[in-house]
Amino acid sequence: MMPGYGRADTSLVGRWWWTVDRWSLVALFVLMAFGAVLIVAASPAVSERIGLDTFSLAKRQLVLQPLAIALMLGLSLLSARWIRRVGVLGLLASLVLLVLTLAVGNEIKGAVRWINLGGFSLQASEFAKPCFAIGAGWLFALGQEHREFPGWAAATALWAVMVGLLLMQPDLGQAVMMSAIFGVQFFLAGLPWFLVGGFAALGLAGIGGAYFLFPHVAQRIDSFLDPAAGDRYQIDRSLEAFADGGLFGRGPGEGRVKEVLPDAHADFVFAVAGEELGLLACLVLVLLFAFIMLRGFTRALGENNLFVLLASAGLFTQFGLQALINMGSSLHLIPTKGMTLPFVSYGGSSLIALAIGMGMALALTRRYAGQGGAP
Repeated sequence: MMPGYGRADTSLVGRWWWTVDRWSLVALFVLMAFGAVLIVAASPAVSERIGLDTFSLAKRQLVLQPLAIALMLGLSLLSARWIRRVGVLGLLASLVLLVLTLAVGNEIKGAVRWINLGGFSLQASEFAKPCFAIGAGWLFALGQEHREFPGWAAATALWAVMVGLLLMQPDLGQAVMMSAIFGVQFFLAGLPWFLVGGFAALGLAGIGGAYFLFPHVAQRIDSFLDPAAGDRYQIDRSLEAFADGGLFGRGPGEGRVKEVLPDAHADFVFAVAGEELGLLACLVLVLLFAFIMLRGFTRALGENNLFVLLASAGLFTQFGLQALINMGSSLHLIPTKGMTLPFVSYGGSSLIALAIGMGMALALTRRYAGQGGAP
């Protein structure tokens, strides 16, 4: 029992302590600890390559961790009604930022995904994902509660606008992520089975269209299917790192892949974990992600508040799928896609946005959270 907080305690923190999913909270803190260790191990070599002080990138990330923890805990204190309000406001802000990114954002490698705000480089799409899960979940639930309101149509229109803005950057990976969130929520909201097949076919058609429309997508798919078809430098180094790490790893700080892999601190941080900490540590990471996602879905599916069910399912879908994409790319199980490993990879926007998303998820899956849900 938490010192000073009994079950009869009716204070805000007391009620939070006895209703929040403490096991998931512990797992999230362990993930952040993994992230801190791996950022300190992987980022110095990257910092030196780009002309920064040795621990410059590590300091930037570690300074943001307390803020991320505060945001996650602070949001987890809120009721479902307040989570809905915060999420919808965040969604509106994200839409504005996505439009601003297209207008005044910085172009990097042919894509416009970043915008400078007060000296801080912000990736609006990271914040759009959790807020979209809240907004779309609310629209679906509103349509079920008030039959005169076109909830499915409104949620679909919101998805189309968000995906359209992402494809204009272009950022196919984030568009796929948002489509996955939308698909899961639509299914749980009562999507007829004959439409499930239609949306699956539409998704496959979209991937096929992206192959022909976006050269970088074609290159990655060709490289995945045929080793001789494109540049496989990063994925080859990643696979070598896992092989060199073996069961127990070479030891923290002893790896070599970070010295030659451009994205060792970000998209390929899982390879650094494999080389320095070994297979067993990587399996622990996989189990942590699986535990958080499955436990979150279990608690969400036990809710009788449709908004809570749909919003939390969307948030956990984003969290789990993002981890799966990152780890699958590092292991060459899927075509490479630049996406951070939640709470482990370097990236300020990703860290803060994920903290917001998981804070919302913890709030929504608190026991009896459905009783304080959106009207």
